[in-house]
Amino acid sequence: MSCRIAQLKNKDVINESNGAFLGCVDDVEVNIKTACLTAIVIYGRPKFFGLFGKRTDLIIPWGNIRLIGEDTILVNCPHAPPNKKHRRILF
Repeated sequence: MSCRIAQLKNKDVINESNGAFLGCVDDVEVNIKTACLTAIVIYGRPKFFGLFGKRTDLIIPWGNIRLIGEDTILVNCPHAPPNKKHRRILF
């Protein structure tokens, strides 16, 4: 199975340790020497409509990704804060 970087963008990222929605994939990091994908990035969300800056970006190393599905990505990130925008996931 193969996946393009463009297909990773905007997939929901779920923390497998607590089931929390962390956000959507906004960007990826690539090691230019080895041409390997090293991490996915979830941009920090604005604080109070952007007036107070934004939260820090969440960078999830490639080794912490457990499963890439059709619409979601499961990650093992025990210390990541959940996103305040809750999405309801139906199983």
